[in-house]
Amino acid sequence: MESFISMLNDTLHMNGQLFCFLISMFPILELRGGLIAAALCKVPLWQALPLCIAGNFLPIPFLVLFIEKLLKFLRKTKLSPVVKFVDFLEEKANKSAPKIMKHKTFGLTIFVGIPLPVTGAWTGGLVAGLFKFNLKQTFIATILGLCMSSAIMTIITYVIPWIVTTYHIPMSVIITVLVALVVLVVGFFVVKSIIKKKKNKTTD
Repeated sequence: MESFISMLNDTLHMNGQLFCFLISMFPILELRGGLIAAALCKVPLWQALPLCIAGNFLPIPFLVLFIEKLLKFLRKTKLSPVVKFVDFLEEKANKSAPKIMKHKTFGLTIFVGIPLPVTGAWTGGLVAGLFKFNLKQTFIATILGLCMSSAIMTIITYVIPWIVTTYHIPMSVIITVLVALVVLVVGFFVVKSIIKKKKNKTTD
């Protein structure tokens, strides 16, 4: 993602603040891409955070309110690439929906807040629009999720590089620590899942 954003920046020669705002509006890139763009363009963090959060949130109300009508309209065109794209979006929403709907507002907040390519405000808004989530709860959950995502991405894009350059810590050490943290988190959820399955078997 970083190399793609860097290439875009070199091509467009755009003001850093405007660039990170626009990057944040796009699906897949979203706030995570916006903060990477801000760091590459040397945009101060105090400017980058509100710009990226606002840029990522801006399309979401329109997505939630009009996505169903838009998908119906696109399907009526009967153009093969367009229909396939609609099928892709609906399949993505259906796959993500169980994770979100299990805990509703909290689930949507966590889903938006985890900065991965398959998560984020766009996918969360797509699910909320297609499954008729309460608008107020959707917007609150999206904003909270974006704040959570921005905190994680700030550590990755601003804090870690600052620590590395200030204290001259080798990048290999940082990568090792991050990998260890990921393994610990994944291991925790795997163990939790195994324990839950064993409990279910004993109750049956």
